[in-house]
Amino acid sequence: MDLSSLRFTESHEWVSVEGETGTVGITDFAISQLTDLVYVELPELDSVVAAGEACGVIESVKAASDLISPVSGTVCEVNETLETNLEKLQDSPFGEGWLFRVKLSDASELENLMDQAAYEEFCKNEAH
Repeated sequence: MDLSSLRFTESHEWVSVEGETGTVGITDFAISQLTDLVYVELPELDSVVAAGEACGVIESVKAASDLISPVSGTVCEVNETLETNLEKLQDSPFGEGWLFRVKLSDASELENLMDQAAYEEFCKNEAH
């Protein structure tokens, strides 16, 4: 996946938009911080998520983190393979490890998210 087309949150989620649908995942930086993932709770199909609000949980051996939706809309697909195969999330966070897809209710929210360069700079500052 071309990371330059993604938009990122300060809580390390990403969104890729095609038409009116956004695909949401978490970044490799987030996975490296969480380390050994043990469980993921994704939003329910057809549930409404709001930008900046928790919609699921990602648990690792050392911590549990809220999954924050980067955009608002209705969940139209969830990556059910992650329920039994968390390795996909760890091995391919920007590919097969996507979390859910959402039909966007307000595409202008994307303007509030960071592009790849801003996100990389944000991560450098957070790592110190």
